[in-house]
Amino acid sequence: MLSLGAAGLTAAAPFAKPTERSKQKAVAEAERAGLQQKLSSLKKDISKTESAKDDAADTLAESEQAISDANRALRDLQQEQGDTNVKLQQLSAEHERLAATVAQQKQQLAKLLRDQYVAGNEDRIKLLLSGDNPNRINRDLQMLSYVSQAQARLLESLRGNLNAVEVNQEQAQNAKDELEEIAQEQLQQKAKLEQEKGRRAALLSSLSSKLVAQRKEAGSLERDEQRMSSLVDKLSKLIAEQAAAAAAEKKRQEQVAAARAAAKAKAEADARALAKAKAAEAERQRLAKANNSKSGAIKPAKPAAPNPADAIDADEPPKLAEVKPAPAPTPVDNTPPAKPADIALAPVAPAGAFASLKGQLRAPVAGKVTAKFGSRRGDGPTWKGVFIRASEGAEVHAVATGRVVIAEWMRGFGNLIIIDHGGQYLSLYANNEALLKRAGDIVKPGDVISSVGNTGSSEESGLYFELRHQGATFDPAGWVKF
Repeated sequence: MLSLGAAGLTAAAPFAKPTERSKQKAVAEAERAGLQQKLSSLKKDISKTESAKDDAADTLAESEQAISDANRALRDLQQEQGDTNVKLQQLSAEHERLAATVAQQKQQLAKLLRDQYVAGNEDRIKLLLSGDNPNRINRDLQMLSYVSQAQARLLESLRGNLNAVEVNQEQAQNAKDELEEIAQEQLQQKAKLEQEKGRRAALLSSLSSKLVAQRKEAGSLERDEQRMSSLVDKLSKLIAEQAAAAAAEKKRQEQVAAARAAAKAKAEADARALAKAKAAEAERQRLAKANNSKSGAIKPAKPAAPNPADAIDADEPPKLAEVKPAPAPTPVDNTPPAKPADIALAPVAPAGAFASLKGQLRAPVAGKVTAKFGSRRGDGPTWKGVFIRASEGAEVHAVATGRVVIAEWMRGFGNLIIIDHGGQYLSLYANNEALLKRAGDIVKPGDVISSVGNTGSSEESGLYFELRHQGATFDPAGWVKF
């Protein structure tokens, strides 16, 4: 970890040159903004008929989201820091290699210059005026030419390596600047995390009695389930729309690539035909010239151009030159490319991929299943998934390949992640402390997607897990090895 003075950072920050990391981060945030706007609009449609403070847990929403964001940011920063340190080590090793090569080339060049200075600059003149054997002179001149060429190649290589050293130094400085950025952001996120944890603890203490009462309220649980079902239905429609947009974009790109390939092939064919015609014409002229030289014939004079008036008076009308139609232009697809937000939720797995994994899925988190699918929740509705008791902060893993379609706080479920596995199969992970993936991210089996918590007014620390197909929940027990 780098040690940085706060004052120094404050003074230097306004004048610091933007790093490649900060530029890439700005682009990524801009692309995510469009998707987030779509998902926020979707959530507003679901909850527009409900009071903003209808549930005591809503008071915790802002704090729980902030804790999740801070944890995700710290994890991302830790990954970035490790990657940047590896990059810096590679750049350092490359710098050492380049420095050794440059030093060796400088020594070789110095030796060549010394040898040239000792031999004098009249070598070629002396050889030409020496009266020696011409074959030997020619051989010696050729050797001098080889030496000059070797010297030129050495100089060119040296210049290239010196430029590479400069680029290496710029990249290393950029990596160091990025590490400073990361260290500063880590300090800010840690301070934010501690502040939000304290705020949430205070809110829990003040709302404890109200939360306990609402956890037992059957109507509240049913509204949570209805809200989730509505969200899944709207998500399914959005996923289908984006899948169609992604397919259309893929087809457009294929058409553009095919048109470019056809245009390139036609241009190459035309160029070959033109070259062949020119070669044939040149050969015809060469043969005609050779025949004329052999026969001594006089080249006939070029016939004069016909008089237009004569053509008009002639019995036959003048023949017009044949005009070939211009080739049709290559069709250009003017369809604008799809925006990232329009295809960010398109499925990444084939329709039958998830169904083929029945009975083979690993549990999303290590722990004890304390509530099973279909069992009664006190006096309320039945469980639509399973609750796995686990320690706070434990890693939650994706059960299969898919794309994250929801990664935010939701009433009754806390910090929630939903993954689309294709074929209208979804997996749902709720009550998390931190969401470590964002909407649009692609995940593989076993990828860490969140950490266990008790958000959304959950009574204990653990993970609520659901599987859905075509919007309806089904028992994960036959699919997952708990």
